[in-house]
Amino acid sequence: MGNNQNSWKVQDPWGSQEFIILLLLEFIFVIGFLKGVVSPIYSQWLNNDLYAGTFMGLTIAIILIISVYIVALHPKALSWREVGLTRMKVKDWKIIGGYSVILLVGSVIIVILTSFIGNTWENSKTESLQQNVTFLKVLIAFVSAAVISPIYEELFYRGFLYRWLRTRIGFFGAILISSTIFTIVHIPAYNVMPVNFFSGIIFALAYERTNSIWPSVMIHGITNGIMVLLTSLG
Repeated sequence: MGNNQNSWKVQDPWGSQEFIILLLLEFIFVIGFLKGVVSPIYSQWLNNDLYAGTFMGLTIAIILIISVYIVALHPKALSWREVGLTRMKVKDWKIIGGYSVILLVGSVIIVILTSFIGNTWENSKTESLQQNVTFLKVLIAFVSAAVISPIYEELFYRGFLYRWLRTRIGFFGAILISSTIFTIVHIPAYNVMPVNFFSGIIFALAYERTNSIWPSVMIHGITNGIMVLLTSLG
């Protein structure tokens, strides 16, 4: 990345080939095959939407992380620093705390506003969690939402995708398009799509300000974890 810590914002080592391959892998293999074909098999096998969703999340995490390495990093002998895995600074904790509060408050406001058009926060995973709540269920949901998802999603959608767009179409275009893609890939969870779009903006802003995806991972994990705990209590 060079001596200038902001150099990632103006140039990257990739071309259109890596971008297209990873997007096709996301939309065709992950969404089309894994979510469309494999996910129902997991649900039938485990007979529990929470467990099936967690197992699917772990499957997607492994595939996307390996794909980023094989497609974007290994061929050019690049380190994980190229996708934002750089050390956090102490001052970044202020951004983590502030952005986490903004995201939580903003999400509540979005849910309230969209409730007027019949939207709800519930989905099959939250309903499964709330049915016969146990420590194991809450733990599995927490690890899935607050650890697994934040790491692979931030690495892929901010570390690679946002960076690739940032160097070509600038800050505003990159933040809007990457957040839109981040929202689309969460289909069929249509009820939380507005929150996902807002979340994508917050995560990208954190990466933009800190030059590391770890603050985005932390914000993502903190807010998801709080949501899981509130859902289980509800």
